[in-house]
Amino acid sequence: MDKADKLFFEREMLALGAQYIAGADEVGRGPLAGPVVCAAVIMPLGRGELIEGIDDSKKLKEGERTRLAALIRDRAIAYAVCEEDNRTVDRINILEATRLCMKRAVESLVPEPDIVFTDGNFRLDISLPQQNIIHGDALSYCIGAASILAKVYRDEEMKKFAEIYPQYGFEKHKGYGTKAHLDAIREYGLCEIHRRTFTKKFSAEREKNSPRDT
Repeated sequence: MDKADKLFFEREMLALGAQYIAGADEVGRGPLAGPVVCAAVIMPLGRGELIEGIDDSKKLKEGERTRLAALIRDRAIAYAVCEEDNRTVDRINILEATRLCMKRAVESLVPEPDIVFTDGNFRLDISLPQQNIIHGDALSYCIGAASILAKVYRDEEMKKFAEIYPQYGFEKHKGYGTKAHLDAIREYGLCEIHRRTFTKKFSAEREKNSPRDT
């Protein structure tokens, strides 16, 4: 398989008779704060309908992602973006929250896809046929499109949170564990959108260093 050919997997399914091929991807499994976001999208795959530049969202600059996301939303046959907040992540763990989020996104698509491509070894509890593709966001056109939608949506959400909690710099690091973010947690403690299961160390540190009544 030519790694530059982002339609390899899509063409295989089209040759088998599939009409609607969905790509699904997530963003936000690793951050200390904020939601996990999943997108699912069915893109038209005709020669004159393809969008140039779709790739793994992590490889694209912010302005390019924003531009491509607008084109994807405009041209998609169907798309859905869903999120699960930090409380759900803490309650059922990040893996199950991501599976739930992606399942909701896929099941929101109308028309229903004939097959769903997911990135990595991600099996969903859905009745539809699905195919896991390792590094799918870089190898599949449809998964790449989903990764862009999810990334742009989550980044915008984190910018909104930055207006509510300006001391943490969410607009810069998007909740990931950068030095600036860790320093802010140590100075200000945790806020409402921090994942407690990801930040137990900081809660313990703060408890240890807090003055005790005598």
